[in-house]
Amino acid sequence: MAMALSLPSPPSPACRRRQRLPRAALVQAPPAPASKSDAGGDGAGRSRHYAVVPRDRAEDMQAEARAMARAANVTVYTPELLSAEYSSRPFKVASRTAEIFMALGAFAFKLLADRRQGQFDRRKRQRAAELTKTLTRLGPTFVKIGQGLSTRPDICPQEYLEELSELQDALPTFPNEKAFACIESELGASLESMYSAISPEPIAAASLGQVYKAQLKQTGRFVAVKVQRPGIEEAIGLDFYLLRGLGFLVNKYVDFISSDAVALIDEFAKRVYQELNYVQEGKNARRFKKFYADKEEVYVPDIYWDYTSAKVLTMDWVDGVKLNEQEAIEKRGLKMLNLVDIGIQCSLRQLLEYGYFHADPHPGNLLATREGKLAFIDFGMMSETPEEARSAIIGHVVHMVNRDYDAMARDYYALNFLTPDVDVSPIVPALKNFFDDALNSTVSELNFKTIVDGLGNVLYQYPFNVPAYYALILRSFTVLEGLALYADPNFKVIAASYPYFAKRLLTDPNPYLRDALIELLFQDGRFRWNRLEDLLVQGLKDQDFITKDALQSVLKLLLDPNGEELRVLVVKEAAQITEAIVFGSMMDTYDSMPGFMKAVVSNGNTNGPFKLSDGEQARMLELRDTVLRVWSLLRSSDSFDPSLLQPLIQVLEEPEARKLGGRVVGGVTQRLSARLLQQLLRSPTTGAAAIR
Repeated sequence: MAMALSLPSPPSPACRRRQRLPRAALVQAPPAPASKSDAGGDGAGRSRHYAVVPRDRAEDMQAEARAMARAANVTVYTPELLSAEYSSRPFKVASRTAEIFMALGAFAFKLLADRRQGQFDRRKRQRAAELTKTLTRLGPTFVKIGQGLSTRPDICPQEYLEELSELQDALPTFPNEKAFACIESELGASLESMYSAISPEPIAAASLGQVYKAQLKQTGRFVAVKVQRPGIEEAIGLDFYLLRGLGFLVNKYVDFISSDAVALIDEFAKRVYQELNYVQEGKNARRFKKFYADKEEVYVPDIYWDYTSAKVLTMDWVDGVKLNEQEAIEKRGLKMLNLVDIGIQCSLRQLLEYGYFHADPHPGNLLATREGKLAFIDFGMMSETPEEARSAIIGHVVHMVNRDYDAMARDYYALNFLTPDVDVSPIVPALKNFFDDALNSTVSELNFKTIVDGLGNVLYQYPFNVPAYYALILRSFTVLEGLALYADPNFKVIAASYPYFAKRLLTDPNPYLRDALIELLFQDGRFRWNRLEDLLVQGLKDQDFITKDALQSVLKLLLDPNGEELRVLVVKEAAQITEAIVFGSMMDTYDSMPGFMKAVVSNGNTNGPFKLSDGEQARMLELRDTVLRVWSLLRSSDSFDPSLLQPLIQVLEEPEARKLGGRVVGGVTQRLSARLLQQLLRSPTTGAAAIR
């Protein structure tokens, strides 16, 4: 074990003298440009001058173990340790407090002056730029806060969003000498022994570190080398100590904020400290790649563990364009909306299938490669969706679209927004008041920001406790919709997402989703075929929709030991459908007859041979046409194949299925007999009432 965790021995002094390039030459020589096939996809960062060394899984695991050993003493966020550290340093605390209040107070004073002078709107751009500089001067903690604000169009005006976006990867750099010294200290080897070349200046600088482009000496692969800012733990530790003290004051004296401010600050601090451990970020990237490696349109770079430690991260170089640079994307022959849609579909899978998602999808972390793939390049901030909440989110969106506000309110229990002892009945009118207006549009016209704002207003009025993961989900989709709006002002993230929700509701065997589907399709003992048709229309837009999954999930519902109530409804509905198809076909046949034949068949009756009211005939034809459209939709699916009915036939041969089949046949026979008796007795009114 000791051998597996030890670093390779450094080269001997004599060998070093033979191999070492002059430091200036190493740094000044730019890495050779990669060809189009060298960046993104399977060949990301690959030099045309070097053979690619295959990644051996066993060696990779050993290298990861060595990297973990190098990060064994990484700092973990602990409020008690911060309190012990800074409670005994009052002068340092007072100095930093004064610095923060002076900087932010001066900015607030300028805003008040602008408002009094009537210049508030005209100076928005100027003040946004000043706020960006102020947060940058205050250091990494406030830069992270600014990054969060840059993705919140529900909080910040457009001018502030654009200026604060500079905090994503256009921050001041720190000296190369410190960065290169950190690399050598952390990895235990000289730059000359590791790289053929490294960029003379950082390619990008973010809140916690800066990135260089380099070429590995051993393999020739192009890599991105991220180096942590020196002294950052000290800086953010003091800031979070102060913010936590502010949180206690907010909890005690600010009534309109119902959430626990200290808990929110602790959650934020915990995530920032996790970002300081670059080995953990590498593990996040590996886990993310494992989940999404089957998606050809998504690219996740590999991690080079022998060149990674707590403060240095090395991964494949990705030659790409930031997702908010529409002109540059289109010059590559790509469509920005296609890339955003890839991001949305990938995010949906992250959130609702695996429950492990990228919680910081700002444009600096999303790149469009030359091949049209969407590359994720930063994995410091990840989050997880609890398993129960994944199904509840799907049900919540479907309930919202279908205006089922009672079910929406009950969803908040499963989402952990409310404790079971809270009565949701007063919440239903609030949901109805907002969403009845918001949902006057079709699904394709729903604006995600409008939905978020409306939910936010409801959440503030009632004793909700919004989990951290949910806030991150809203942030992710708000960012994606914001990116799409650059290319198409009419883009709506709900419309792009709803096919996935419909597909999951139709095909997922999860009990919560099965119940949600039953509630959606059955009302007052009647089956709502229009709802099923709408779900199928949307679900078929999802490329992963499989007809067999939808049919099998319905059969499992029907044959479930606890499904007797549903079976009664299905028997009744099957009888009505059969009647509608039989009589509808007879009506069509009669309508297609020549006039003389109609007279013979109707025996001279001007109303035709059927003793049905006009309303009954219309309902029958509408039901028949809807059912036939639903069947046509199922058959139109790319995944439809007659052979998929074989396993369904096997299921139908089970004893419970045979009983259900017998009940359906009995119900159909009874209804058709009643309808035939009505025709013979020529009493449309009483007959119709008898079998309705």
